[in-house]
Amino acid sequence: MSQPIFEKLHTEGLLSEESLNKIKALNERKTLSVHWELRTILYLGVLLLASGLGVLIYKNIDSIGHLAILIFIAALCVGGFFYCFKNKLPFSTLKVKAPNSFFDYVLLLACLCFIIFIGYWQFQYNVFGDRFGLVTFIPMVVLFFCAYFFDHLGILSLAITNLAAWVGIAVTPTQILKENDFNSSTIIITALLLGIALILAGKLTVMSTFKPHFGFTYTNLGMNTLFISCLAGLFHFNAVYILWFLALVGIAIYFYFEAMKSKSFYFLLMLTLYSYVGLSYVIMYSLFEVAQADMGGIYLALFYFIGSAITLIMFLIKMNKKLKTT
Repeated sequence: MSQPIFEKLHTEGLLSEESLNKIKALNERKTLSVHWELRTILYLGVLLLASGLGVLIYKNIDSIGHLAILIFIAALCVGGFFYCFKNKLPFSTLKVKAPNSFFDYVLLLACLCFIIFIGYWQFQYNVFGDRFGLVTFIPMVVLFFCAYFFDHLGILSLAITNLAAWVGIAVTPTQILKENDFNSSTIIITALLLGIALILAGKLTVMSTFKPHFGFTYTNLGMNTLFISCLAGLFHFNAVYILWFLALVGIAIYFYFEAMKSKSFYFLLMLTLYSYVGLSYVIMYSLFEVAQADMGGIYLALFYFIGSAITLIMFLIKMNKKLKTT
């Protein structure tokens, strides 16, 4: 809509002031984009398809047969990868756009089918024996290859998730798979190191300009892994909880400067929420476990949560405005 034309008509007396104002308001209104809504629906469609196939197979396992199921899943996987290899654009170290609207979703379906195939193959026929790490290691390698070869951020997230699963199984296979010991100090330390490794991978990805747009995914997952492992250590290691709290504060300070440098409110929001959980735990632990507070401590705790919640909201609002103005 060309606004100067209507202003000229208004100057010539052919358009009223009221009509001109309505046209200006309409022209200033932002166009509604349904791009991400459609992408979300397509991603959900792929996930629902994979889930629906799983439910259908589970309910009809006796009549279908395990071999037929494996062949069907393998056919979907091979067909999806064949389509992707046939239609992909040339590889580049920079960002490569998908050749068409359905490419990313076909690739996602193929990768999910591959993960299901490996897992079902192991569950039913125990092809890897007691080498449980191979069940996650093989899909991890394939997913990392697909993520870089086809330039797919969603597959990269799946690959990093598989990496975390493989590392967890590799360091404590007996506790996880046989004893169901998820409260292991080994897992907490491993998660902390994994988070640091992911942060470094994100830095190196950006610095080397090899798929630099993958840097945010590495940093995001590394950040969440670091904070969660620190909180787990804070809850688990009561004797040295202060050290874990100091580590949490150090990580929060690092990501605060990263958030200000990149003007990312998301990073600021996440570090604030994780830090708030850690600070609240330390205060409550000191109040009720160390000081052995009575009813007065309960009242203090209530006042703390009310006051801290208001302060937290005001801080986030202030920082959001600051990021927008800088």
